[in-house]
Amino acid sequence: MTEKQSVFGRITQLARANINALIDQAEDPQKMLDQLVRDYTASIGDAERAIAQTIGNLRLAEQDYNEDVSAAREWGSKALAASSRADQYRAGGDTASADKFDNLAKIALGKQLTAESEVREAEPIIASQRETVEKLKSGLAIMKDKLGQLKSRRDTLVARQKSAQAQQTVQTAISSINVLDPTSEIARFEDKVRREEAMALGQAEIAASSLDSQFAELESSSAQSEVEARLAALKAGSAPAQLGTTPVTPQDAV
Repeated sequence: MTEKQSVFGRITQLARANINALIDQAEDPQKMLDQLVRDYTASIGDAERAIAQTIGNLRLAEQDYNEDVSAAREWGSKALAASSRADQYRAGGDTASADKFDNLAKIALGKQLTAESEVREAEPIIASQRETVEKLKSGLAIMKDKLGQLKSRRDTLVARQKSAQAQQTVQTAISSINVLDPTSEIARFEDKVRREEAMALGQAEIAASSLDSQFAELESSSAQSEVEARLAALKAGSAPAQLGTTPVTPQDAV
């Protein structure tokens, strides 16, 4: 197998590759796609070099072919000219000169036959080379189109993968914090705050109750003191003053 045939076979194989299946089987699709891009790019470079070489060989063969065609025509013209000159000498009775030019005509015809033979041999070779060049060009066009599609799909798939991974990260973070779950950290902290608030309310009520009892005790103590004072006054023989009354003397009445 020639280098050109090997390159063309690799182009055909890559062009027919099932990219979807390769992506499904890959552990890291992005790395696989990057490798495919590198493989396609390298194969395109090989194909371009092979095509350039084949085209160069074709152009050389075409030049040789054209030279053989020109040589066949030229030797044919020389054979005709030599034959005509021989006829002229023979008509003039110069047989020796006539034979000389006839021999030259024969040599020219032999050269013409050789050139025509080379032309016939070159024709199928040139046709084959032209067909190979067209196939390589067609394969190269397919490869370039595939490469463009592959790059576009790679960029799209990589962007989609990163977006999906970001969404998964966000969803995981959200699901790990459930504010409605009584066992979550937020619920426990809220419960702690509520207990502290309740404790503060209880302490306030206790403080208020203690203050009321102190004032009640003070009032009770004052009443008892008044009773003791009046009892002492009775024992001393003097009537205690009535609350809210003031004794009136005759002078006050005038």
